Amino acid sequence: MSNLPMIDPERVPEGHLPSALMRILSAASTPALLAKSANIDLGLAEHMPFPFLALVGQTEMRVALLLAVINPNVGGVLLIGPRGTGKTTAVRSLSDILPEVEVSTCEEGCLPEDFEREGAAGVCPNCAAKLARGEPITRWTAVKMVELPLNARLEDVVGGVNERIAMQQQRVRLERGILARADQNILYVDEVNLLEDNIVDAILDAAAAGSYTVRRGAMVGTYRSRFVLIGSMNPEEGNLRPQLMDRFGLRVVVRGLMAREDRLEIYRRVSAFRSNPKAFLRQWAGVMAEARTEIENARDLLKQVALTEQALDLGLTLVRELDIDSHRAEFTLFEAARAYAAADGRTQADVGDVQAVAAMALRQRRSEFMVQFAQQQQAEDETIRQHAAAKRNAQKDGQSA
Repeated sequence: MSNLPMIDPERVPEGHLPSALMRILSAASTPALLAKSANIDLGLAEHMPFPFLALVGQTEMRVALLLAVINPNVGGVLLIGPRGTGKTTAVRSLSDILPEVEVSTCEEGCLPEDFEREGAAGVCPNCAAKLARGEPITRWTAVKMVELPLNARLEDVVGGVNERIAMQQQRVRLERGILARADQNILYVDEVNLLEDNIVDAILDAAAAGSYTVRRGAMVGTYRSRFVLIGSMNPEEGNLRPQLMDRFGLRVVVRGLMAREDRLEIYRRVSAFRSNPKAFLRQWAGVMAEARTEIENARDLLKQVALTEQALDLGLTLVRELDIDSHRAEFTLFEAARAYAAADGRTQADVGDVQAVAAMALRQRRSEFMVQFAQQQQAEDETIRQHAAAKRNAQKDGQSA
């Protein structure tokens, strides 16, 4: 990766004013915020994850997660690092700052655009009747964090026959799986490298197509599965299949913080959270609400963000010089740069934005195996051409004689 620009992940690119979102991340690293917000009481959610902004350091990891939330086209995030470095805590803590999206209220996942495209045949009978009466079939709700348990069965993941209803009511009904429930949400897989191959195959198919079909005898169900995939893993426990590795847009190598003051601050915050989680959440409620508003603003602004020609040239140059085959490389790079600019409140993503996300987007994209394979193939082709040319010359010499 020596061709990549040297960017300090703890700093905003030179020449850029930090966005409100980035300023929040910076401010949240200081103990002074705890005293400043001690009297804020904005209520408590029923669940109590550790506040995202209370995490100490790990700016690259947090920025990568926020970019994926702002722009789902980034393709998700893979966090790689040893145990105890805050990977799972960071992902789960996103739940309190996730924006709202429009979702279907139907068990079958019907949407108004289905009716507009195909008429009554495009939605279930119940939704068709509601639309005919002028009733909504969608509602606005916060993006959810859907976790895929490591011990999940394939039936749990893709869906299948509801066994409880089959036994109690003597009728067969297809039930949505985890992938369908993750539609327009975040699908989080901890220890993603330990998943069974059939589960990985199901995730790959759903992620590639944005939908999948379940067949159980004569029953068939097709479900949307447009989710942001976030995974975390410890490389000491095994490698991740290359097919799934390539489905993640941004990749962050997470290391433990080595500075004495950082580790001491982590201890203090974790101790405060464990001793009185409700009080700790109240202390951070104000900045968490502000961050959620900034994320929603960035998502709205993203539709207007375009890349400059200089930014496009830099991205394509990096991909070419790094000899990266996958076309997902520049797509992820440019979409992450757009999200970075949106978080900064700008409608133009420039060279600085590409530089800021280049390492996260292009890290590990280059396949040494494929480079060597291509070189070997070129050598073989050259040998074939030389033999063909030699035979042709020999034939010409014989004809001349």
